[in-house]
Amino acid sequence: MKEVHLHLVSDATGDTLEQVAKAALAQFPEIKAKKHYWPMVRTARHMGRLIPEFKEKPGIVMFTLVNSDIEQVLIEACEKNHWPYISVLHSIIRELGHHLGQKSIARPGLQHKMNDEYFERIDAMQYTLMHDDGQNPEGIKSADIVLLGVSRTSKTPTSIYLANKGMKTANIPIVPNQALPRELDDLDGKFVVGLINSVDRLVQIRRNRLLSLKEEKETTYVNEEAIKKEVQQARRLFSGRGWPVIDVTRRSIEETAGAIMNLKYRFDDEKEKQDVADSDIS
Repeated sequence: MKEVHLHLVSDATGDTLEQVAKAALAQFPEIKAKKHYWPMVRTARHMGRLIPEFKEKPGIVMFTLVNSDIEQVLIEACEKNHWPYISVLHSIIRELGHHLGQKSIARPGLQHKMNDEYFERIDAMQYTLMHDDGQNPEGIKSADIVLLGVSRTSKTPTSIYLANKGMKTANIPIVPNQALPRELDDLDGKFVVGLINSVDRLVQIRRNRLLSLKEEKETTYVNEEAIKKEVQQARRLFSGRGWPVIDVTRRSIEETAGAIMNLKYRFDDEKEKQDVADSDIS
């Protein structure tokens, strides 16, 4: 496996750069990247002081720098030392400005500004943690999204991911021989999704879960026939209520959340059309 040094330089937190680098490196499984982070570079002088550090472990330089003076110092150093470099945002901002007919204000860190969207995410996270795994069912009427599924269908991590996108998400487990919260009977106009996993995958995940808890007893929790009944009952519930279903068997948390958001956008569009139609009638 080839090993390379990857220097990630940013004039803000570097979160955007980290995500782009991670997504790009996933396409090169034979490459082992040793990442070096250089966030919050706010002046050309600061950039200049970091260059000697790069010389100790030369490699590829990726950067998100909106200030042209800082960028110029880094590019000149890369060209002088023959380091390959990639500007992650420059071409995107340039093209976007061209199509919008406006010039970028070149101010770093604006995506992290504490605006209304930021506080909405905080509220969503607090709500989601309070309504995890069936807690406080009386509050699910305030949810943007309600997730249901049998044990080990990634309800909690998916809910947390959605909360980070600003979606207040409640998740409710479907437990054998246990009644669902009665609040689910009064969710007209709310977006509810059922999560399903394959029987084989559920058996594997649940066995691993018991092993991690040092519980090796054979129970219905890991019995294949019992799990098959759980999944069938869950499917019947979702079908009977008209709730959309997502199979998480081969999906990552991000993929599941993306599928949920796509369904929600369609749900919201249909709801808006219906509201308009109802108001026209009245």
